[in-house]
Amino acid sequence: MQSLDAVGPFEVFAAANSVVRHLGSPQHSDTLIADIDSYKVSLVSIGAGFVPTESGLCLGTTVFPDDDERIDTLIIPGGNGIHEARRDAEIVRSLRSAAVRSRRVASVCTGAFMLAEMGVVNGRRVATHWARAERLAAEFPKILVDPDALYVNDGKYWSSAGVTAGIDLALALVQADFGVEVAQVVARWLVMFLHRPGGQSQFAAPVWVPRAERSPIRAVQEHVEAHPGADHSVTAMAASAAMSVRQFARVFAKEVGQPPGQFVELVRTQAARIELEATTDTLDVIARRCGLGTSETLRRVFHRHVGVAPDSYRQRFGPNT
Repeated sequence: MQSLDAVGPFEVFAAANSVVRHLGSPQHSDTLIADIDSYKVSLVSIGAGFVPTESGLCLGTTVFPDDDERIDTLIIPGGNGIHEARRDAEIVRSLRSAAVRSRRVASVCTGAFMLAEMGVVNGRRVATHWARAERLAAEFPKILVDPDALYVNDGKYWSSAGVTAGIDLALALVQADFGVEVAQVVARWLVMFLHRPGGQSQFAAPVWVPRAERSPIRAVQEHVEAHPGADHSVTAMAASAAMSVRQFARVFAKEVGQPPGQFVELVRTQAARIELEATTDTLDVIARRCGLGTSETLRRVFHRHVGVAPDSYRQRFGPNT
C-alpha cells in the first residue's frame, strides 16, 4: 500500500485526541457523536505483523478485529497492492463483514476499488485518485465516480482522492465527530486548510491526447501545440490538412477521440497553465498569447478544465509561491 494513505489519517486522529484533551470535549449538538471522547486508533491487517509499503517503509499492524467486534470507523488505504488484495476472496469477505458492523466506512485513493469490489457502494458517489478514476468507472459501472472531488460522503460511506486527500477526509471525519472548532485546530497544527480550495483537477497532469495515425492530422496537432495563440478555427485547420471542413472534422474526431475545437481548447488551457506557473504576466496578456482572447474567456475556460480560477491557481503554483 501507499504509506501516507494510512499514516496521514492516523496522525489526524492522534492530533484530534491531543486537541480534545487540551480543549476538553466540546459541547455536542444533535449532529455530533455524543459518545466519542477520543479516538482509539489501530492499524490492522488480516495477518497482523509488518506490512511493506510502496516506498519501502514497513508499518507494524495488529490483528484484524474479530467478526463480533464493533468498529466505529473502518478506513481502507490505497496503493498498487489493492488490485491483488481485491482478488483475494478472504480479504474481501473480511472487509465486507467489517463494513457491515462499522458505523462508517472510508477509503483513501485506490482503496475505493476495494469498496467497489465489496459491492457496498453500488449506486453511490465515490472519489479516487484522478489518474485512476476512469478505470474505476469502467470496471464498476454501478458506482458514480466523481473524478474531481477531494473527498465524498454518501451515507455511511466516505472516499477520498489520492495520497494527501486522505488527510482532508480525516479532517472532515473529525469535524463530523467533534465540530469545526476541534477540526480547525487540528488543521492549523498540521499546517493545512480545513477545507482545501478547489478540487483535485488543479493537481492533475495534463490530459494525454492520442496522436492521430494520419500524418496531416498529426501535423495539425503538432502545429496547434507549438502555436496555441494562432488561428485554429476548424476552417484554418482543415485548409492546413488539405481537407474539406466536414471531412477534417470527421477524421479528426475519429482519430483523436474528440472534436477539433475541444482539442484546441485543451491545448490552450495547458499553455495558460504553464504561463501561470512560470510568469507574472497579467491574465489579459496570457489570454492573448494562448489564443483565449480575453481574461474573462481565460477564467471561464480554465475553471471548466482545471476546476479553479486562474488567479487562485497562480497563488498556489505560480513563480512567487
